[in-house]
Formats: sequence, structure tokens, C-alpha cells
Amino acid sequence: MIRIVLVDDHPVVRAGLRALIDGQDDLSVIGEADGLDRALATVTADRPDVVLMDLSLGAGAVGGADVTAALRALDEPPEVLVLTTYDTESDILRALDAGARGYLLKDAPPDELFAGIRATARGETVLAPSVAATLVRRTTPGATPITEREVEVLELLSRGLGNKEMARELFVSEATVKSHLSHIYTKLGVDTRAGAVAAAIERRIIRT
Repeated sequence: MIRIVLVDDHPVVRAGLRALIDGQDDLSVIGEADGLDRALATVTADRPDVVLMDLSLGAGAVGGADVTAALRALDEPPEVLVLTTYDTESDILRALDAGARGYLLKDAPPDELFAGIRATARGETVLAPSVAATLVRRTTPGATPITEREVEVLELLSRGLGNKEMARELFVSEATVKSHLSHIYTKLGVDTRAGAVAAAIERRIIRT
């Protein structure tokens, strides 16, 4: 039996997932959480094989990628399978860098979800097709991928921050911010801040 903990801030979503998953003979939901503290307490107490993790856990809450990192830092960490609505490059990279074993989208058919949980429990990597395509694009020969730091700069740009504010947020100098912007403009083929944000959203590098 594969033991599962659900981490999602929507009770209705958790109830629906529990009903689906518990209908499988080899899968069992043994706990639920809606954020970091409950996730840590539940996982520590119940020792699940797999945590099914949403990335957005409510306004002002610690995000799913950070919760994943905290769970993976435990002495006996569970495998984490992200199940979310977000498929932007920034979300994917943060989740995988935090230690998630796989990344599926909430529009996945139930059979794909069940198979993903089983594969995650075996220690295999599970990726939604659109997620895999995003990662492949980053490694295509001749392509110059946007770095994680440049993704952070783009996200700050989309919030309307100026160079000085971005430097403060990133703990770097304004000269470093300008250097990042120059690289971003070149990689995206634009020459304005607004153009960079528009291109990044269009290419699903950042969210709207």
C-alpha cells in the first residue's frame, strides 16, 4: 500500500483527490495539510511514501516549493509529487530544485495521476508532457536559456519594480541588475522592460 499525504489549501480539492485516490486498491490517503506547519507535523507523524503537493497555498502563505524543500530536509523525507495548475518555467524549476520527484498538472486524467503516484513512490521522475517540453527547450542545442536569477528579475519587472528596488530585493548591486537586464533583453530579443515582460509571459517563463 502506498501511503499519501495531500497538501492543498482548498478543502474541496483535497476531498475530491481523497475520493479518487482511495478508490485504488494500492493507494491510501493517510493525511491532509493546508500549509507548511501542518504538512511538517503530518508528514513527521504519519511517514507517508508520497506527498501530493500544490504550489499555491493561499495568499501570504509559504509556497509549495518552499514546503517541498522543508519536507525533503527531514531526516526521513517523503517523495514529493507536485500537482498544480501552474506550468511556467519559473514554477517548474523552483519545484524541482526544491526536491520534487515529479510535476503533474491538475487537468491530468485520473489514471495518469495514479500512475504518477506509483512511479513517484518507486523513486522515478514523473513529468506532465508540457512540463517535459519546457525542460527540453531549456536544453536544446544552440538555445540560450533564461537562468533562474533572470527569471527572478523578470518576475520583479512584472511587478513594476525599478532597478534600485530590484537590487534591494535580490541583495545585489544596481550594476548587477542592469547586467541581468541586458542579458534578458538579448535572450528574449527585446529592448524594453515592457517587451521583456510580455515576451516572458508569452513564452510561459513567468506567470501573468
